[in-house]
Amino acid sequence: MKRILVVDDDDHLRMVMKETLVSCDYDVETAESGSHALEILKEQSFDWVITDLMMPGIKGTELLEKAKELYPDLGFIVISAYGTIDTAVEAMKKGSFDFITKPFSISQIESRVEHFFSYRALEDENKNLKRRLQSHELETKLIGQSQAVQDVLYNVNIVASSDASVFILGDSGTGKELIAKAIHDNSERASKPFMQINCAAVPETLFESTLFGHEKGSFSGAYKNQKGIFEECDGGTLLLDEISEMPYNLQAKLLRVLQEMKISRVGNPEQISVDVRIIASSNKDIESYVKDNKFREDLFFRLNVFPIKISPLNERREDIPLLVDHFLKTFKKKYKYKNKMLSENSMNMLMEYNWPGNVRQLQHVIERAILYSAKDELIEEKHIILEMQDNKSDMETGDSGLSLMSLADMEKKMIYKALEQTNNHRTKAAELLGITVRTLRNKLHQFEDGGEDFKDEM
Repeated sequence: MKRILVVDDDDHLRMVMKETLVSCDYDVETAESGSHALEILKEQSFDWVITDLMMPGIKGTELLEKAKELYPDLGFIVISAYGTIDTAVEAMKKGSFDFITKPFSISQIESRVEHFFSYRALEDENKNLKRRLQSHELETKLIGQSQAVQDVLYNVNIVASSDASVFILGDSGTGKELIAKAIHDNSERASKPFMQINCAAVPETLFESTLFGHEKGSFSGAYKNQKGIFEECDGGTLLLDEISEMPYNLQAKLLRVLQEMKISRVGNPEQISVDVRIIASSNKDIESYVKDNKFREDLFFRLNVFPIKISPLNERREDIPLLVDHFLKTFKKKYKYKNKMLSENSMNMLMEYNWPGNVRQLQHVIERAILYSAKDELIEEKHIILEMQDNKSDMETGDSGLSLMSLADMEKKMIYKALEQTNNHRTKAAELLGITVRTLRNKLHQFEDGGEDFKDEM
């Protein structure tokens, strides 16, 4: 239910507007002054504020500015007398959606409110559409001709139209987020939010607040009411990435939310109904986590209604040429190269590599190779840098027969290799290495080279 705050020092007008809006199924609160409205706004959240412009103390424009500091997306409409229209127009420049001149009819209020919420719904829909149109091609489909990829695509088509919980299992870099996004985009929730949270990246003390929100003053640092990701994602799809890393003591609360679809903000026992589809993912052996009592069995069964397993790249090597072709097209366009192709030896090199980082690693390797090759149309073996290779010609060999190199020596070797490939151009070398020019310069000084002969300019 949409919440509206009506602010006016005229008791009769304030009550009439409240009764009218309540009859239209809005949740309405009132305030008799701008200062009273600010007190309410600091304690409660609203979708829209209707305020008189000229009031004792804090005027409508000042209320608008202060409220926007608390809630930038809060909608406003200003009620103005004839002689203050210029001021009302100024309020619109500061963020008011519209203004109404006195005297006005009740039907005008109803019409403006309906128009505002229709506009906001259209605005949200346009944002979602724009987000989908701008998404990278890899976020809408999984590239490959292997049976493993075809099985995944088949499963996505089956489960997308349902509301079943999905558990995606796969190694890092295999495209778990891509699959979750594809499920959302092909579901009836496609026009609603798709959000994700990396459970491994959230501090344990902030986990409950991040998921369910909090009330002002509920803990140190809670300076205002805050919605959690479940409320923000209402009507849409939520990806709980790396779910195996969720604190054990919070798993019971998540299970209860999934069963009842009701959440309570930290510091407020009041329950709020939500409608969220859950997709979970993990790169761990989740069943072993369950056996070792690191993950609740009942929560796992609740999430694992429809499991999808993504195979690592080294188990579907026939997809590598298709992926390489896709990445070549993508990065040729990005870096404005007309012609780029891999030599036969380069492709063989990619086909034989183990790919511990899977598709994401292949993507980075191709981007680096295009940068290394510069104006050369043919990408050769020397342009391809593969991490963690067992290459004895480039590595020092220990007594055990294993290829050994310290991290410092490997770092130094990679930096010199990047400088060699870019003709001692520090800016380009830094881009290849994924570091800043300043960091590169500091490393060179550590190597006692100083960097005087290197180029800084593009």
